[in-house]
Amino acid sequence: MKKTVFTLIAACLLTTVSAQIDSTQQYFKSPYIPSFNIRKVPDSSSFTEKMLKKDKATILMFFDPDCDHCQHATKDFTTRIDRFKDVQILMVTIMDFGRTKKFYKDYKIADFPNITVTRDGVYDLPKFYKVHSIPDVYIYDKSGKLIKHYLKDIPVDEIAGLF
Repeated sequence: MKKTVFTLIAACLLTTVSAQIDSTQQYFKSPYIPSFNIRKVPDSSSFTEKMLKKDKATILMFFDPDCDHCQHATKDFTTRIDRFKDVQILMVTIMDFGRTKKFYKDYKIADFPNITVTRDGVYDLPKFYKVHSIPDVYIYDKSGKLIKHYLKDIPVDEIAGLF
């Protein structure tokens, strides 16, 4: 009896240890922009994935209004906005609405109709993408398929070259 119990436990442990863990990020398993419902700045209106323009490339950027790297990337995108005229840029933060609205005003985002700043108060998108540091940028082609991912230092000129 002891031998049978030991064999059963050993078999279970061996199966557990040798089991493959699928560590593939969700956005690679499903390389299209997921469903979401977040709040648009400056008016806190609802913004969903259905509001993204079809047949237009999308840059999805997770950011923090107080992050130096994020501020630098935003300035690089806005000063080179002519290179992104056929691209929609969706900026997503989890930070409070007041700081995000100040960021929106400071960087004059209203002057750039292809940039949308949003707040994800329930943390759905950052969970899906497993965002651990910012800025975190995902590039989607015109069909909505992920083509590139950038983290921390965002090469805006290189990204512009993708379109």
